[in-house]
Amino acid sequence: MVFIDVIVPVPLPGLFTYFAEEEIVHQLGVGKRVVVKFGRGKLYTAIIHTIHNNPPKNYQAKAIDFVLDDFPIVDEVQLKMWEWISSYYMCSLGEVMGAALPSGFKLVNETKVLLNETQKTDLSNLNDKEYLVAEALQIQPVLSLDEISNILGIKSIHKIIKSLYEKNIIVLEDEIKEKYSPKIITFVDWNRQNYPTKESLNSAFELLKSAPKQQDLLLQILGDGDWKIDSFKIKRSQLIKKYNSTSPVVNGLVKKGVFTLTEEEEGRLSSYVGKIENSLELNQEQENAFQAIKKQFEQKDSVLLHGVTGSGKTEVYTKLIMDALAKGERVLYLLPEIALTTQIIKRLQRVFGDKVGVYHSKFNLNERVELWNEMLNPESKYKVILGARSSLFLPLKNLGLIIVDEEHENTFKQFDPAPRYHGRDLALVLSKMHKAKVLLGSATPSVESYFNAKTEKYGLVELTKRYGGIQLPEVQCGDLKGDKKKKRMVSLFTELLKNNMDEALEKGEQIILFQNRRGFAPMLECFTCGHIQQCKRCDVSLTYHKHSNLLRCHYCGYTEKVELTCTACGSVDTNMRGFGTEKIEEEVKKVFPKARVARMDLDTTRGKNSYQNLISKFEDKEVDILVGTQMVSKGLDFNNVSLVGVLNADQMLYYPDFRAFERAYQLMAQVSGRAGRKYKRGKVIIQSHNPHHNTIRDVMDNDYLNMYNSEILNRRNFLYPPFYRLIYLTFRHKERDVLDACCDTFASNLKSEIGNDRVLGPEYPGISRINNLYNKKIMIKAQKSLSIVQIKSKIKYWIDVFKKDSAFKYVRITVDVDPQ
Repeated sequence: MVFIDVIVPVPLPGLFTYFAEEEIVHQLGVGKRVVVKFGRGKLYTAIIHTIHNNPPKNYQAKAIDFVLDDFPIVDEVQLKMWEWISSYYMCSLGEVMGAALPSGFKLVNETKVLLNETQKTDLSNLNDKEYLVAEALQIQPVLSLDEISNILGIKSIHKIIKSLYEKNIIVLEDEIKEKYSPKIITFVDWNRQNYPTKESLNSAFELLKSAPKQQDLLLQILGDGDWKIDSFKIKRSQLIKKYNSTSPVVNGLVKKGVFTLTEEEEGRLSSYVGKIENSLELNQEQENAFQAIKKQFEQKDSVLLHGVTGSGKTEVYTKLIMDALAKGERVLYLLPEIALTTQIIKRLQRVFGDKVGVYHSKFNLNERVELWNEMLNPESKYKVILGARSSLFLPLKNLGLIIVDEEHENTFKQFDPAPRYHGRDLALVLSKMHKAKVLLGSATPSVESYFNAKTEKYGLVELTKRYGGIQLPEVQCGDLKGDKKKKRMVSLFTELLKNNMDEALEKGEQIILFQNRRGFAPMLECFTCGHIQQCKRCDVSLTYHKHSNLLRCHYCGYTEKVELTCTACGSVDTNMRGFGTEKIEEEVKKVFPKARVARMDLDTTRGKNSYQNLISKFEDKEVDILVGTQMVSKGLDFNNVSLVGVLNADQMLYYPDFRAFERAYQLMAQVSGRAGRKYKRGKVIIQSHNPHHNTIRDVMDNDYLNMYNSEILNRRNFLYPPFYRLIYLTFRHKERDVLDACCDTFASNLKSEIGNDRVLGPEYPGISRINNLYNKKIMIKAQKSLSIVQIKSKIKYWIDVFKKDSAFKYVRITVDVDPQ
């Protein structure tokens, strides 16, 4: 008997063994999808991991239902990477599979309702709604839950279905179907069997005497100068639009034998139709960097390119891509934000045309499946794949180079759900599996990456000047404390920022305003009693969103309407405290009424093309002032931006995290880099209550090295990365007492196993309750010289023990390796 070990997309450790009936053994293959029953008979899409002849020891193997694929959709390198992720990030292979595969590859499990034919149907004891369902099933033998919901005119039907099932009136069956469906296009053509020549079409008009609209369409087509009977085939939608007709008219001509309809599959992946630029000229510093990277690649597999903002790193990347393609290699180009892909796609397509493929979460499930299937072909036209971290999971054949742009960005890290992997680090692992090279690029490298370069683990190449000889922007600090004291503030703007904005607008130049907080105001406060409206599910204040007139929790999504009176004391004297991007947008419109203002944050960029539309408007100078969160700080290139304003630097500086100063420097330096990139030196105004803070001074002096040296000293002294590895354990439970007992016991056990000095906590974080669950954290520090594998095995052991303990089995425990 042939057995297979499969990966099932569930958060349970290990592989699961099934057997294959003899008639389908020849269809088996590692990396193919199969349908299996798991648990209480629920159907899942699983991936074949291994094929063997060894039955499982602890349970009776079930048979697989059927094989879905003619060829593997996951290759051996991908499976090897899945195993590495599962081991390193301490999650199940099923969780990795869930993150790796596009949802279109998974099956939809739809419940169908049928009458119970084995029982005599007695409808006398049914209520009205149950009777309606039973009656409908006598007319139509099989109904879906959605169809029953429509028949009854109500959304919640589960109680009715449960009652009918318990009364033996119905049976339930699971029907499975693939989520992915190919795009089918209907084409219209002449019925040449009935009308082989243009002249023979004249007889068709006799058929159409009583159908003037059909006659009119036929006359329009025959009168079209481009019309030919032997090459007429046209999309139905195109025909209707071109001749201003309708579907019933076309269908009428089909019924009368004048037209025929055919259906064809059409890919959803768009093609590039613009002009291709075959040459690329680098300036001397870029050419030196390009040659230095190639030379470093002879010695090292990974190189860090540290180039100041506006130095032309993208041109160096492009030249390296051209070099890789000339050798027959494929290139993966990773970006931390979907927003960045819009500009980069255009730049790469101008050079590589249709060779550029794009893959990220804004694409629908069908588009992602089609690109995945295209990449399974080693001869695929897509030689350059541009995408966010999820593109690391694609089946990449002949991979020669991975470029990780803006490598310092923490958005490369996946937080929830598992696997909690880091895209940059996974790129380094994947490159080794493919024997490929990795280029990390940033104007503000992460402390860890720069340390690796300084200690010669990576190669290091630097670009120190802006492209075209443009100077780096002049950075000044607006003193919020001083301007408030002297009453010089104009709304949210210091005198310095306001004057510079006036000057830029007068010259027709564009402005970017940065505030890393969306919404209108972070909290609604009562002036009488001091009450601040809190989320009912989390220990955090609700953020006011003026556009929707709602208070919203940014942690769990809870919303409530804004009350005119305080919910605690009834006072009408309430006010908004703080400000987000929505408030800034409103204040800008008041202070600069003639300026055209747009906002870029999560609330305004939810749609697939919303980033692109907003960026295009700004590029085309249809917007004077762009207000945004950190989306505006990352790699965007606008020629006409002369001024950047950081509205409040303090909220970045005083965040309770050991990376706070590094992150603040990176954000301010990156957003500063959007100013004066092409024609003249730009200007940056940073507003702060503490203008003499070291981090702000480093940004003003463009002194990355000073920030790095300060940070690396602190990390060494206080035992943080890159000298120590970190693992966070987060515990969640609805009852605080249970959580406390669980965490205290768990920490005590760990301390006795791996040492008191390596286990910190447990502690409640700043926000101790999210979505009705209290959460508490334990931090584990491990020296790089010590085996992290042993520590992980201890953690895994105690998690398994606690899951079996009746007192703590409902406490949720999540593991975050290398947290960001």
